[in-house]
This record gives sequence, C-alpha cells and structure tokens, in this order.
Amino acid sequence: MQIYDIIIIGGGPAGLAAGLYAGRARLKTLLIEKDKDGGQIVITSEVENYPGCMEEESGVSLVARMTHQTEKFGVERAQDTITAVDFSGDVKVLKGKKNEYHGRSVIIATGAYPRPIGCEGEKGLIGKGVSYCATCDGNFFEDMDIYVVGGGDTAVEEAMYLTKFGRKVTIVHRRDQLRAAKSIQEKALKNPKINFMWDTVITQLKGDGLLESMVIKNLKTGEETEIQAPAEDGTFGVFGFIGFLPQSSIFEGAITLKDGYIPTNERMETNVPGVFAAGDIRVKDVRQVVTAAADGAIAAMMAEKYLEQ
Repeated sequence: MQIYDIIIIGGGPAGLAAGLYAGRARLKTLLIEKDKDGGQIVITSEVENYPGCMEEESGVSLVARMTHQTEKFGVERAQDTITAVDFSGDVKVLKGKKNEYHGRSVIIATGAYPRPIGCEGEKGLIGKGVSYCATCDGNFFEDMDIYVVGGGDTAVEEAMYLTKFGRKVTIVHRRDQLRAAKSIQEKALKNPKINFMWDTVITQLKGDGLLESMVIKNLKTGEETEIQAPAEDGTFGVFGFIGFLPQSSIFEGAITLKDGYIPTNERMETNVPGVFAAGDIRVKDVRQVVTAAADGAIAAMMAEKYLEQ
C-alpha cells in the first residue's frame, strides 16, 4: 500500500502552493484534482494584484506557471474525485471514484464553486446561454446582449471584461447600488456599453436548447417583465457572479465545519491532527489568489513539522 507524506486535495493556487513547498521539502506528495488546475482564478480574465505577475496576466497563464513549478519538484498527480474520507487514524484514508489514497497528513484545498442564480430553468440552460465563467464563454456571445447577475467586485469586473464581446452588457442587481469597490464602480459607470437594472432579480429562464428569454422582477414594484432574445440573435448570455459555495460536503463529520467552511488556526491546522486546510475553503475574511497561495505554503510547512513529530 502506497502511503504518502502529504496528500493535497485541490489544484487551485492554495493546493499548488502547498505542492510546491511540500515538493521542495522532499516530502512524498500527491496532489489530487478532479478537473483542471486553477480553481476560481482560471475564470479571471486579468490578474493585476498578484505580486510579481506579468503584464496582461490572465488566470490561466498564472496557473500554468504555478502547475509547472509544482511538477518540477516531483509532486505526483492524480485526477480523481474524492467521495469519502476517514481521518480517524494516523494514516488518513481518502476514497475516490477511481482509487483509494493513504497519507500521513492531508491538506484540504478544495475551494468553492459559483453560487447558482437560483431561478427557475437555470440548471437546464447551463452551457446553453447560462454561464459562470466570462473567459470561458464570453466569445460565444459576440455582438449579442449579455446580462450579468451580481453587484460585487467580481460581477462588475467580469461585466467590464464581457464588453469586449457583447454589444451591450447589463448588470442585474437586487439592490439600488453596487457593492463593488469604488474604483471598480467608477470604471463601470463610465463604460458606455454597460447598463444597469436596479432592484431586480431574474425569476425564470426559458429556452428550448438555447436560452431564449428571461423573466425579471422589480423588487420594489413587484412588476414582472419578460425579455426576449433579439430575433436576429436567437439567444443571449446570462452570467452569474453572486458568490461561491464551499466544496466541503465530503468532510462533514470528519472535521469541524462552520457554515460549510473549515475553521483553522494561523498554522492552517483543523481540529484533527494531521489535517490542514488552505485557501477559499477556510473560514477567512479575504479570499484572493495571494492569500490562497500563502495559506498553501503555510499548510505545507506546518504539515512538515507535524510529520517530524
């Protein structure tokens, strides 16, 4: 039976940074990612606030360099989805859809996933007009109408990015003012291609194979309106950016959770010895690439100290 020193669950900035530090420490390390590396950062079109990032850095380019750096130090990789865990023994057991994995310590870096808009018809139209990734799907709506749901930093930044593709981008927000940072708001308010629907929510999305119309509701008046896709386009885009949900359901009962997130101390230790958490899955105030990477580095270093004991 193969027993690793450290098993890292998740290939976002936190997991990759943990892998880098664990690999450099010459620890036998396995990084498990169910899909593609990067987590949330790969849906970011432009990265300006990561120290040392290159000009016109994208989330994809930044993660590609992180992945290469981690692999250079001998971190083993597995593409699998972990479905159950047993943290009760000195050797932690992770059960995946493909294999079972054993490690003396575990770093949880599973991050979070986009919160659904929460309207009727949404699920069936994902990838058919509904998206949560501007860089993935923006080009599908070249010269079409695009609607962005949300009012925070991410929603407004992605709306500005989507103006590269759409002929008009409308921010749909349930309040009467944005929650984004003032500097970001100023840019959006000055952008001639960005419009706003205040005090509004989407209650239903409709379409047969493609998104064809949406029903919106004004929260102050209660009035509902159906917006049809322009006849010449046949469809339009709706992008949801209203927050994220922690990917922690498999850890229920194995470690302490708080509102789905994992509480840790400053050493990234959970309530279970040998189990650490890093990145957006943690209970924390700031969720940025730089804080995720810092968490991952700390978790790997503390896991090394745990193993020395």
